[in-house]
Amino acid sequence: MASFSNTDTGDKPSGPYYNKNIDTDVTLKEKVEALAKFVSSRKFGMMTTRDPSSGKLVSRCMAVAGTVSKQKEHHYPTIFPIRQWASFAGEVSILTDRDAVKKYYSPTLKAWLGDLGDGIHDGSENDPRIGVLKVKTSSVTYAITDKTLVGRAAEIAKGTITGEVAGVNKLREISEDEVRQWRATASKEA
Repeated sequence: MASFSNTDTGDKPSGPYYNKNIDTDVTLKEKVEALAKFVSSRKFGMMTTRDPSSGKLVSRCMAVAGTVSKQKEHHYPTIFPIRQWASFAGEVSILTDRDAVKKYYSPTLKAWLGDLGDGIHDGSENDPRIGVLKVKTSSVTYAITDKTLVGRAAEIAKGTITGEVAGVNKLREISEDEVRQWRATASKEA
């Protein structure tokens, strides 16, 4: 990997956006609840995987067909709406169980898969090409905002004029330890 030589910023942070927007004054419960509210209001997300033959990262847009909430454990793809986003890191498993597929199936999938005319690969919920991707979350980073479009535009304009970093959202992180803590707490409440 090539090195990048102009990163020396002396005693100044090289990424001031992070420092300006990181929101650490919030409880784990508030972080999880805000994240769940944000994700449940989204219809699409980006799924990024690594191609095993080339090692390259490959992303594709995917519909959020549903969410699984078991002991307050949520499984979602990465979400990118305008100025707000969430990135989930974790392990993926593919569920091919027909009951799981039927639970989340949408007839619009047929438009993407097509009917191959063989009576098996027909784009229906019984099509063996369809499965459910389940992500067991290990950590999350997300950004939400309660600022209006005008408020965000004003922050960006101020930053453009003054050189001050724009404070346009609340950047939050849920670490692996916090995910484990949340699961342990949630299992006691279940």
